[in-house]
Amino acid sequence: METTPSESLVAFRANVEAALLGKREAVHLALASFIAGGHILLEDVPGTGKTTLARALSAGISGTFRRIQFTSDLLPQDIVGVHILDADRKTFVFSPGPLFANVVLADEINRSNPRAQSALLEAMSERQVTVDNRTYRLPEPFLVIATQNPFEQHGTYPLPESQLDRFNLRLRLDYPDRESELRLIREDTLLTVRDGIPPVLFPEQVRALRAEVDRVTVRDPVIDYIQRIVAATRAHPAVRLGASPRAAIGLKSTSQALARLDGRDHVTPGDVRRAASAVLCHRVFPRGGGGGTETASAILEEVLSAVPAPL
Repeated sequence: METTPSESLVAFRANVEAALLGKREAVHLALASFIAGGHILLEDVPGTGKTTLARALSAGISGTFRRIQFTSDLLPQDIVGVHILDADRKTFVFSPGPLFANVVLADEINRSNPRAQSALLEAMSERQVTVDNRTYRLPEPFLVIATQNPFEQHGTYPLPESQLDRFNLRLRLDYPDRESELRLIREDTLLTVRDGIPPVLFPEQVRALRAEVDRVTVRDPVIDYIQRIVAATRAHPAVRLGASPRAAIGLKSTSQALARLDGRDHVTPGDVRRAASAVLCHRVFPRGGGGGTETASAILEEVLSAVPAPL
């Protein structure tokens, strides 16, 4: 008997949580972004599960998956594809790059040069690429999961604001708690990912889930709450560049997805607060260029404390 999208989603979440011990909230937010159609940036030190989470998410989908290892010599055509001469037909034909997949893992994205990074911009925002003035649609669903190590600066190229804004959320996984790490050492759950997580979600089910997310009700007071939060990030005296309108839309859709994952048909202010840090923090840029993530997080905490939630 064929499973429903909701049943498949439950199995999908259980499989991902089993592969990434002690990261339930991170998995929950990643799944919310996924069913909301938003790209994900995983940022933390090596060995904390960034690639494991990306692989687990991609393995659970019965679609195409490609991994792009970003390096300093990567070229845009290595990502999007290139036109090559077909000698028999005496014409140029398009050879798609690894970007043409349902799930694309952009591993260590900040190790590539800005030209290669910029090749993702059109794809992430418009689900299409343009090569030699010809436009090619990407498959649906289309999701980019990128990883980067924020603490290693040598040989890296920080993502510009325009690129960061294309990511719906940024997750920092941190180290596992003691019990989860003990279990990880005993069982080596990385083998779960290496041996293969069974695909339980089909592309058409993903599209159905995204339609369900769009139908989750967001009442006007909650929409007003979202707008006041993003506006407050722009007005904060310590902020050089605050959250964009795209960030506000992402906060709304991620909140809808969180409500859907919790089995509700409406968004609460708690959903908004729960999603706010992951959706907004990488889009808030403090003055002076110092402080980075920690300063942005502190600013966002101030904003969430200062903006009253609707009753």
